[in-house]
Amino acid sequence: MANARDPIPGSPADTPDDTSAIPPPPGPARYPLIALRLLVLLLALGTSLTAYYAIRPFTRSNPVPTRFLRAVAAIAGVRLRIEGARPPRGETCVLVANHVSWLDIPSLAGASGCAFVAHDGLSAIGPLRWLCELNDTVFIARHDRGSIARQVEQVRTALADTGALTIFPEGTTGDGAQLMPFKSSLLSALERAAPGAQSGTIAIRPVWLDYGPEARRIAWLGEESGLANALRLLGRWRAIPLTIHFLEPLTPEQRASRKAIAHNAHAAIAHAMGSHL
Repeated sequence: MANARDPIPGSPADTPDDTSAIPPPPGPARYPLIALRLLVLLLALGTSLTAYYAIRPFTRSNPVPTRFLRAVAAIAGVRLRIEGARPPRGETCVLVANHVSWLDIPSLAGASGCAFVAHDGLSAIGPLRWLCELNDTVFIARHDRGSIARQVEQVRTALADTGALTIFPEGTTGDGAQLMPFKSSLLSALERAAPGAQSGTIAIRPVWLDYGPEARRIAWLGEESGLANALRLLGRWRAIPLTIHFLEPLTPEQRASRKAIAHNAHAAIAHAMGSHL
């Protein structure tokens, strides 16, 4: 398993100054709400798995994971708004997004039907790997050159099955107010598997995940554990506002290489964030 301090999509940024800003854990008054949401999540999981395996022999593109993830976001209290045009039906595209919370994944998957690229540290957790693979998650081993061929094939499969693949090139979660540098290395498997990303046959769409003024309280930062963050968010009485901004696709000139994609997607999201201040 990856080092616990190694930032990965779906894990917290290691920024010492953020530790003191972590909201307190939920008190006993919120335990019934947490328990209720966990129970509903388990029921949704059981129902979804039954449906997934029931229709699996009859379809290549199984709609159940998308619907389950959409339900996860709703059960957790996310109130979703969409700005901009979602990827058109039938378009093969790669979404390049900022990363704030584990809620990004069910919310964006539910809104677009996308699969995800994640660091292979997540794959060491058996049940989590199994659930991720149901949604065609591609696990990237950045330090294992021998796995490149397998990663390339996974990217091709994910694009063929879902039509959309999301990458969080920050490589970790941020506070939602500032955009961290994008790591072009996380685009390496895409570059090999989908040359159409450079030629224009595959659209590259920047996406801004905007939690508004609540971003700091939603973000998974510092020394907060994954379990503590999940329970804290599940214990919120207030809804979690999230606006997904689907920005304009990059032009062919803007995606000439993986470094160009990282630079121009970062610039597009940063511009959108600045225009909403």
